[in-house]
Amino acid sequence: MVSPNSSTPGEQTGTASASSAAVTIPDVVIRLAGNSQDGIQAIGGFLARLAGRSDQEVMTYMTIPSTISGGPSIFQVRMGSGEILSAGDRADVLVAFYQHSYESHLSSIRPGGLLIYDSDHVKPNPDDKNVTAIGLPITSATIEALGGSAKEKGKNIYTMGLLARVFDLDVAKLTQLIKERFGGKSEDIVRNALLAFDSGYAYPADNFRNCLYQLQKTEPRAGARPKVTTDGNTALALGLIAAGVRHGAGYPITPWTTVMETLRTEFPKYGGLFVQAEDEIAAISTALGFAYGGHLAMTGSSGPGLSLKMEALGWATMAEMPLIIVNVQRGGPSTGLPTNVEQSDLMQAIYGSHGDTPRVVLAPENVEDCFYIALEAGRIAREFSTPVLILTDQSIGSRIEAFDEPDLAQHMVDPKPDLSDRDANYKPYPLDRQTRHAPPGSKMASGKYPTVTGIEHDETGHPSANPVVHAKMNAKRREKIKAVAATIPTPEVFGDTAGEVLLVGWGSTFGPSREATGRLRTAGIKTGHLQLRHVHPLPAGLETIFAGYKHILVAEMNDEGLYGYGQLATMLRARYVNPAIRSITKTDGLNFKVREIVEGVNKYIGHIDTSIGIKSESSMATATTPPIATT
Repeated sequence: MVSPNSSTPGEQTGTASASSAAVTIPDVVIRLAGNSQDGIQAIGGFLARLAGRSDQEVMTYMTIPSTISGGPSIFQVRMGSGEILSAGDRADVLVAFYQHSYESHLSSIRPGGLLIYDSDHVKPNPDDKNVTAIGLPITSATIEALGGSAKEKGKNIYTMGLLARVFDLDVAKLTQLIKERFGGKSEDIVRNALLAFDSGYAYPADNFRNCLYQLQKTEPRAGARPKVTTDGNTALALGLIAAGVRHGAGYPITPWTTVMETLRTEFPKYGGLFVQAEDEIAAISTALGFAYGGHLAMTGSSGPGLSLKMEALGWATMAEMPLIIVNVQRGGPSTGLPTNVEQSDLMQAIYGSHGDTPRVVLAPENVEDCFYIALEAGRIAREFSTPVLILTDQSIGSRIEAFDEPDLAQHMVDPKPDLSDRDANYKPYPLDRQTRHAPPGSKMASGKYPTVTGIEHDETGHPSANPVVHAKMNAKRREKIKAVAATIPTPEVFGDTAGEVLLVGWGSTFGPSREATGRLRTAGIKTGHLQLRHVHPLPAGLETIFAGYKHILVAEMNDEGLYGYGQLATMLRARYVNPAIRSITKTDGLNFKVREIVEGVNKYIGHIDTSIGIKSESSMATATTPPIATT
């Protein structure tokens, strides 16, 4: 920990900036709090992309109101050197634009953190000595810099200039990002944006006193691929293109819509087509038409939309069509929490349709993995001619991370349909081998084109109500999904491979669970972490891993239900009949904090010092701070 008022060997650089020495810190958590109309997401996006271009790690988190009129909103960005796995439990810096921003988020700052507030709108508590508070007339200073006609538009860019000064950020790169962001607009907009940034950066540094920092520089990695900085929905869309998907259909719904918009723009560039349908049922039906035509097709939505797709998804299982279905989960049930995160659609994904409808369910662990999980979904859908569901969520979909650019030459899949000749003995649904769909245009040596239907059928596809045939076909569809499991590697355990606690997670719980594992091990608890990307079917070998731990705790963002277990924990208990499997659940619409997982573990084992490791989250926590000042 480094205090702005202390001098710790090896931590303070001594580099002068104005009248203060800039303290070098490895990473910083900045929370921007205002209203959705203030453009605070733009500030966070600029900072995240700056980190990516500086070869640093970055992760963001945001909340936005679900009402059309807007309302309170935050954007949190954690950036710096070293491995960053979560957006941070508490903020090192809070930028508060309004009184409600200050009052609602003051508790989010760690002791000794920095509060920057707009003194035109915020009156802080002068008796609060837990933070260093600096008041700046952000609104009026922006108006003065840009001219009265601009009103307060541009105060987000002005604020970014302030942050660039406080943290000695790369001005040249930020200026280039601003030009790229506004380059498609009129020249006066670009100039005003740059003027706002320069004005914020030029605010007298003396007013920041002992609150100037410098992010630790990251050495260029020899031979490393360039960094990509993007959000999960974009990474998923690009992964689908790399997987050979060129056709799809969907209907707008938060937080899935940006996947659809990206594909609607990009598919035509690759000779494909994305259809915005009139509703969810039409969307999946259109996608199934593409799949019937021999294309690896996709559709997607969020939980409410997936409910509407379920009947057609049952047809895809019965007809054994290669189809990818994306669910960017949000809070439920019904309209629920449209702009908040939840992982409550797992049972829907696995069992949602009527009848026995075995299918594959995958879950990416972070933004980078959204790209690679799309490739895996494409592989399975093609190889096994089956629907594959990807369960991402609002957290992964909207947050920004930086990661190494994928090697597209290695990953790009040829989207060409398989129109090869089928021999005289071809059957679309053989009981003794894998189904291979023959799209229209395939030459049939028998002269008979196979029937494809959603009604129960025999090996040739002809409808059949024969009880023996139905039992055999049910078994065939079931065993096909078991065959998928045989192609899935056993996941590796991070940390201790045996001991007291194994944390198990899926989806966006990855980062907090991994950091919690490190904190528990620091506290002397032998802990491992296992993340499931293949949620259904489960990979082989889990029972052997589970046998090595006293407590197997599943962290997931859904309700504990009537019987006290979250959805994945319920599945694991049913599969392995292991009473050590317990749940850590939450349904507040927010990501897991690292400390929440640590505290959840402590409820079961009861002897953890939950404060251990907390200070290692950042180097900006301070023990003593100057009083609040308005400049």
